Amino acid sequence: MKKLLIVLAISLFSFIETHAQVEFKVITSVESIVPSGLGRSRLISATADRDFEEFTSEQTEADQTRNKSKRKEIRVKDFEETKLLNFYNIGGIRFQNIASNDALISSKITTMVSEGWELAFVTSAVESAGDKDPNGIFITRYIFKRNRQ
Repeated sequence: MKKLLIVLAISLFSFIETHAQVEFKVITSVESIVPSGLGRSRLISATADRDFEEFTSEQTEADQTRNKSKRKEIRVKDFEETKLLNFYNIGGIRFQNIASNDALISSKITTMVSEGWELAFVTSAVESAGDKDPNGIFITRYIFKRNRQ
């Protein structure tokens, strides 16, 4: 009888769907690798939401010119911007600037975690046109997730 009750209880709970809704948030750091400190470095966080489906279409050759007008609608004008220091100044690479940026980024991550976000993924890349082009950026995306309440 106990086994039957256990089997029935497990069967009952297996029919109840418990899908946790998850939301994601992306924080992006853009750090200048332009010599002489001429670049701009920032930590960016959008405060406006966009539904990708509104801006997604199946492309055909005829569609290529019609979809250009949607770009203005995609642009997010509401975002947080935290100033970061550039990797370089006139004297060359500045390790103090890198440490300062690390402290600011750590503060942002700590705040996000305290708000219930979990750091799920980190991805980074460098953009530069090669050794003949001294300009470029180092970009890192911090992808957070949390269960919706």
